[in-house]
Amino acid sequence: MDIAKINFGGKDLIIESGKLAKQANGSVTVQYGGTLVLVTACMSSGIREGLDFFPLTVEYQEKTYAAGRIPGGFFKREGRPSESEILCARLIDRPIRPLFPKGMLNDVQVMAIVLSSDGENDPDVLAVIGASTALCISDIPFSGSIAACRVGYKDNELLLNPSYTQLENSSLDLVVAASKAGIVMLEAKSNQVSEEIFLSAVEFGWKNLQDIFKLQEGFIQKNSKPKRQADYKKIDPELQAKVEKISEKKLKEIFTLNSKEEREDAVSLLNKELQKELEPLGLLPQDIKTALTEVEKQSLRNYILKQKKRLDNRKMNQIRQISCEVAVLPRTHGSGLFTRGQTQSLCVTTLGTGEDEQLIEALEGEKYKSFMLHYSFPPFSVGETKPVRGPGRREIGHGALAERALASVMPSKDAFPYTVRVVSEILESNGSSSMATVCAASLSLMDAGVPIQEAVGGIALGLIKEGDQAVILTDIAGLEDHFGDMDFKVAGTRDGITAAQLDMKIEGISIDLLKQALAQAKEARSEVLDKINAAIDKPRSEIAEFAPHVEIVKIATDKIGDLIGPGGKNIKRIISATGATIDIQDDGRVIVGSSDRAALQNALAMVRENTEDLEIGKIYTGKIKRIMAFGAFCQICPGKEGLIHVSELADHFVKEVTDEVKIGDEVRVKVVGIDQMGRINLSRKQVEQDSKE
Repeated sequence: MDIAKINFGGKDLIIESGKLAKQANGSVTVQYGGTLVLVTACMSSGIREGLDFFPLTVEYQEKTYAAGRIPGGFFKREGRPSESEILCARLIDRPIRPLFPKGMLNDVQVMAIVLSSDGENDPDVLAVIGASTALCISDIPFSGSIAACRVGYKDNELLLNPSYTQLENSSLDLVVAASKAGIVMLEAKSNQVSEEIFLSAVEFGWKNLQDIFKLQEGFIQKNSKPKRQADYKKIDPELQAKVEKISEKKLKEIFTLNSKEEREDAVSLLNKELQKELEPLGLLPQDIKTALTEVEKQSLRNYILKQKKRLDNRKMNQIRQISCEVAVLPRTHGSGLFTRGQTQSLCVTTLGTGEDEQLIEALEGEKYKSFMLHYSFPPFSVGETKPVRGPGRREIGHGALAERALASVMPSKDAFPYTVRVVSEILESNGSSSMATVCAASLSLMDAGVPIQEAVGGIALGLIKEGDQAVILTDIAGLEDHFGDMDFKVAGTRDGITAAQLDMKIEGISIDLLKQALAQAKEARSEVLDKINAAIDKPRSEIAEFAPHVEIVKIATDKIGDLIGPGGKNIKRIISATGATIDIQDDGRVIVGSSDRAALQNALAMVRENTEDLEIGKIYTGKIKRIMAFGAFCQICPGKEGLIHVSELADHFVKEVTDEVKIGDEVRVKVVGIDQMGRINLSRKQVEQDSKE
């Protein structure tokens, strides 16, 4: 058993191995404060037949016992991964994937399990550090190590590994993962921070990660095992040379074709020609196709890097043609269509009430979510056929990125008491559909009348790097992403960045190249926002005709019980009578919603009647509850009855009370007095007299 420890951000970061899960190829625990994560790494001894890709799987599990809680639901045990667990699994996967040997085919599984949670320190960065360390000390081929940290920004100060509490008031939530060669992964949510602050936060994270590298280095030297021999995808150099000789000229012609479909058809035809020519030499079709893919990759990279040309003849910083439309669907609350080249997102906004909020059970406790963005990627968007199941990890990740990009411009619940759901349908895809989603969502939200602060635009950038030569590409297309070295998505307003996500396919990117990429992203974002604002420059002044109307009534907290009534009797009566939805908050806010304006106003009036203090001289509509010889008792609001004395029943002499009113009658009465005992005196006579004047 071995333990390594370092003070990091004011708390001890502790790595330990040799105690838990010793049959795994590599296993460690990483502890920070009272949060502890177990991370294991395992590799198969052989490979699956016919496999031509690296089968890496990453699982991340949050056990509710870690926070001293029992799971909800009928089965009372953890079920399928939650959205946050899937996002954490992706957070681990993305920085470690580029550091496995090229062409490796053995199954590798990394598992991170949160065993203890203190409710203050997020386990996600601990899981990244643990994954790197477990792989490095294992016998699995891996060219690590990776370190990760979280950076916040509050009161003009950068915070290292801020707690959940500190992040609540932070304008930046940035996860930085790096290898010794440079930045490997970034994941950020921010409140329109400038590029300068964002870059300084990355540099701050990078500098502090050097301490973790030193900690890992000593720990790995003590605990690492000799690396095993893995299986690799092999390409015959002679075959690749033959394929390159035959296809080099044709590939250059293919790269000049405008559409994705034309290029795919041309490459498919080239593959058939190669097979026809090379199969008689005893070469297998799959080997020929693999060699062609490798030649295509190198040819495209040389085409961009050396000839300074791109697919469809764009400049390095040029965006494809953009079109924006709003109100494209007749009955939805809001819709926006964003098309950039051959990538198209249709976003639809739906407004709901408090009853539509999403309940989220997390280790740090339960919380409600009133803004949701869901991303859908049907197979026809890329011209394919495959079964349609639930959302995959990629869809959940892209949706979460777009949601983060828009969260900071959404109105507060007090200013806009609606639950908002945006769905992005990707109808075409050829590069950066997540950033198209951000743009289409902005259009859709403004079309629905959601008072967002500003429109948000997004752009994706790529990188081709060979040695000292490097080219950053604005608005990458599918092949540039597939064969390139970087996918850097940046979203924001004109004032600053709201979300960013960086993934590298090489061992890292320098701060200087990152600075250049941010500058290109800012320039491109401004151009995208111009296109959005040309279609709609601000939210509509009113919400859609078919959306529910929601208003807030503020009542005294000591009146909440009066509104609810015994056993919920009063609130049920109002809902039954009006059909409105009513959500009562602990601070006295009553959120009332209905698609019928008249029903909404009726419900608001009933809420006020049930909660406001009685006002002398004000007229109320009440119901006769009891009749006595000296008058009638009238209920003017739940729990409040007043006496209409026989002399106040009418403006003429009344012999018998029952001559004027009966039990159950609705009457209009004026409050004429409230004595020291709280007894209410009412007059029907004065209402009649007032109406005659």
